[in-house]
Amino acid sequence: MIPIYFTVGNDRPVKVIPNTQARVNGHQVITYTYNIYNDGGDDVEEEDRQESELLLEKKLDPNYLGYITFEEPGKLFTYTADGRDELTTEEIQEIIESVSHYRDHPGLWNLEGT
Repeated sequence: MIPIYFTVGNDRPVKVIPNTQARVNGHQVITYTYNIYNDGGDDVEEEDRQESELLLEKKLDPNYLGYITFEEPGKLFTYTADGRDELTTEEIQEIIESVSHYRDHPGLWNLEGT
């Protein structure tokens, strides 16, 4: 899936990458786990490295901030801060709200990357 970009907190640009891309009967399924990175800009090597680390248990990217799991969308979320830096409670809430908006309006998210 294609990452989404937005700004949270005190002008922190973030990149949110869904953990997996799955297809059911030819249709994409939106994942429940989202990896969060400081947005490093248009660095192709960085993007390739981040995508290659998606399924690794330990992420090595210095921009990695952890991940959010939508346990029960709209009700229960878990933030796991296993990167070098952590998000604040307010930043986590903003990310949950932004990702929820995309999940509720999938037409906004370019799932095919075109």
